[in-house]
Amino acid sequence: MAKTPATPKLIVEDIRPTPLADALGERYLAYALSTIVSRSLPDVRDGLKPVHRRVLYAMRQLRLDPAGGFKKCARVVGDVIGKYHPHGDSSVYDALVRLAQEFAVRYPLVEGQGNFGNIDGDNAAAMRYTEAKLTSYAQALMEGLDEDAVDLRATYDGEESEPVVMPAAVPNLLANGSSGIAVGMATNIPPHNLGELCDALLHLIKTPKAQIGTLVDLIPGPDFPTGGVLVENRETIVEAYRTGRGSLRLRARWTEEKLDRGQYQIVISEVPYQVQKAKLIERVAALMEEKKLPFLADIRDESTEEVRIVLEPKSRTVDAEQLMEQLFRQTDLEVRFGLNMNVLDANSIPRVMDLREVLQAYLDHRQVVLVRRSKHRLGVIERRIEILEGYLIAYLNLDAVIKIIRTEDEPKPVLMKRFKLTDTQAEAILNMRLRSLRKLEEFEIKTEHKSLSEELKQIKALLKDENKQWQTIAWQIKETKKQFGQGTPLGKRRTTLSDAPTAVVVPIEALVEKEPVTVVFSTKGWIRAMKGHKDDVVSGGGDVKFKEGDSFQVAVKAQSTDKILLFGSDGRFYTVAADRLPQGRGFGEPIRLLIDLPNDADIVTVRVYNRDEKFLLVSSEGRGFIVPAEQVFAQTKNGKQALNLAEGEKARVCAPLPGTSGAGGDLLAKPADSVAIIGENRKLLIFPLSEVPEMSRGRGVILQRYKDGGCADAKVFNFKEGLSWKSGDRERVETDLKDWRGERAQSGRLPPKGFSREDRPFSG
Repeated sequence: MAKTPATPKLIVEDIRPTPLADALGERYLAYALSTIVSRSLPDVRDGLKPVHRRVLYAMRQLRLDPAGGFKKCARVVGDVIGKYHPHGDSSVYDALVRLAQEFAVRYPLVEGQGNFGNIDGDNAAAMRYTEAKLTSYAQALMEGLDEDAVDLRATYDGEESEPVVMPAAVPNLLANGSSGIAVGMATNIPPHNLGELCDALLHLIKTPKAQIGTLVDLIPGPDFPTGGVLVENRETIVEAYRTGRGSLRLRARWTEEKLDRGQYQIVISEVPYQVQKAKLIERVAALMEEKKLPFLADIRDESTEEVRIVLEPKSRTVDAEQLMEQLFRQTDLEVRFGLNMNVLDANSIPRVMDLREVLQAYLDHRQVVLVRRSKHRLGVIERRIEILEGYLIAYLNLDAVIKIIRTEDEPKPVLMKRFKLTDTQAEAILNMRLRSLRKLEEFEIKTEHKSLSEELKQIKALLKDENKQWQTIAWQIKETKKQFGQGTPLGKRRTTLSDAPTAVVVPIEALVEKEPVTVVFSTKGWIRAMKGHKDDVVSGGGDVKFKEGDSFQVAVKAQSTDKILLFGSDGRFYTVAADRLPQGRGFGEPIRLLIDLPNDADIVTVRVYNRDEKFLLVSSEGRGFIVPAEQVFAQTKNGKQALNLAEGEKARVCAPLPGTSGAGGDLLAKPADSVAIIGENRKLLIFPLSEVPEMSRGRGVILQRYKDGGCADAKVFNFKEGLSWKSGDRERVETDLKDWRGERAQSGRLPPKGFSREDRPFSG
C-alpha cells in the first residue's frame, strides 16, 4: 500500500513587522531613484541617458564605424537588449531612431539608411528594414574608450561590461540637448551650436569665474535643428541661463512672396522645434473651418525635402503681420520652450545647474579623461620601452643570446640572469622573429625608443602640471570646433535670434469672423437664426413662416459670435451660442433640444448676452431683485438659477434696465431710476429703483402686494421721461405719474385712462 506523502512544513525565518507606509515609502523611493538615475535624466558629462549610451556602445562593439558599412537596426537592437539594456525592443528602437533624425537632434549620432520618419510625425519603418551606423560625431563622443578614459561596470547579467559615462570629446549635453520626465522632476535642455559652445569653453578655461552674461555673449541662445526664430530679449535669456530654468519663445520663419496684380502669399520655411508639420497644418485648417482665422483663405503644403507651407490671404488688403499674429496666437507656429537644466552631476546626484556649472562640469570631466588617458598611455609607453631596451641588449649580445637559446633547455631564466633582464624582456626576446635580427630593425628600435622616451617625458610633465593639462584640453576643444563648428556642414547656426516682437494690434473684430443674424423665437418655443439684421422681423412683421398653430413671440438682432441669454419661468437663465442655432430657412428647432428646460416651464425673455447689462427679475407673487447679466451667464445646458421660487410660483418678468449697455440696442439717454409694476388686479405702483436690492440669487424682496392674483408685468424706466406702453400699434407716454408713485411693497392704484388692457402691457 502506497504511503501518503507528508505535508511539507513552511519554514518561516526573519519575519519583521513593518508599517505599510514605511514599506511603501522605501520601495517607492527605490523606484524613483532608479527612474531618475537609470532612465530619465542625462549625465552632465556626456549628455546621454543610459539607453542612448548603450545603443552607441553596442554599435561600437559591432564596429559600425562611419567609414564602414551599415547593419540592420534589428541587429543593433538585439545586441542592446540582449547584453546591456533589458527593456522592450520598441523603446530601444525609438531611441535609436531619434538619434538619426536630423529634425530631432542638432548633431545626429547615428546615420540611418531607410525610412527613419519625418517632420510630419510619420513613424520610422520597422527595424528589420532600416540600417544604421555611427557618425563621426558619435565616434568623437566615444573617443578614448579603449584607453581607460572612463570606468566600466558589469552589465545586468555580469557577462559583459559597459561604460559608466562616455569620454565625450564633444559637449553633447548642450549641443544636442535632452528632455525627460522622472519621478518628481523633469529636464528639458535645448540644443545649441557647437562652435559657440567651444568658444564659451575656451573662455571659461581662461576665466574660470566668467559671468553668465559674458558666456551668453558667446552662446546667445539655443540653436534648434529645425531652425526658426527665437523671439526673446537678452535679459530673459540671461536669466534663464543664470537660474537653469526659464521659458523661451520660438516662432516659425516666414517670408512674404509677391504675386501678380498686387497679390501675395506667405511661405513658412521653418517650423518650431518638436512641432509636427502635418498636425500644425491640420490645426490651421480646423481653425479656418471654425471661422477663427478670417484673414486666411487657404493653406497648402508644398514641402519636398525642405519645408514649404503656403498661406493664402483672403485679399491683398490683408496685412501680413496681422495674419501671422493671429496664427502665432492660435497655433504652434509659436511655441514656448521650457528650459530646465536638471541633470545628473559627476556623483549621479540630480540638480538644476546654470550655464557656467554645466560647462565647468564638462571641462572637469575632460580633465579627468585627459589624466586617465595620459596615465594609460604612460603605462603603455613604459611597457614598450622596457621591451625595446630588452631588444637592444639582445642586439648588443646577439651571438651569446643565440647560443643560450640553442643550448639551454630553459633559456629564459638563463637570459634573465646573464643579462639582468626582466621577465617581460626575456619573453619578448624569445618571441622575436628571425627576420627582426637584421641591422635595419635595430635602427628602427633605437628610433622608436628615442621617440617614446621623449613622449614619456612630455606625459610625465603633463601629469605634473595642471596648466599644461588645460592647455591640452583647450587644444582638443579647438580641434573639435574645426571638425564640427563654423565652416562645417553642421556648424552653421540655424535658429535666428531676435528681440521680443513688438505687439501687433489686431482688431478684436478681426479675430473671429462674425455675421449679422436675427434670432427669432416663437410662442411654441421654436428658435432659429436668420442671416442679416431684419428690422421688419424684429418689429413683428416680415415674411417669417411658423408651424401650424405657432406664431411670432420675439426677435432680436445679434452677431453670429454672440451668446443668446434666455430667462425661463422656472427662474433660471440659459445660454446658447448664436452660431449654434438652426438656420432660418425652416422653422428652426425646439429650444428644449438646446437647453434642459423643464416641461412645465416657458421662456419669458430672449436677450443678446452683454456682461454689462442688468435685469429686474419679478416672480408671479410680486417678489424680485436686480441681477447683473455676468452673474447668471450659464456654461451648461441646465442653466443657472437666479430667482428662487416657492411651490406653484412662476418667474414672470425679466426686464432690462435702460441705461445699461444692453447688446439688444435699447440704450437710453438717461439711466433708469424707477420701477413700474402692475398686478393682475389692474393696480399700478411706481417706486424708486434704489429700493430694489442687487443680488445674484434668491427670492428677492416684495415689490407689490396683492389680495387677489399676482404680478402681470413690470418695467424699469426714467421717471422724468415718463412711463410708456403699447396700445395696439401706437405707443403712449404718461409723464404725470405722481398719483401712482409710492413705496415698494404697496398695493398701488388703478392705471391712468387709456392704459393698455393687454396681459403684459409693458412687454408689448
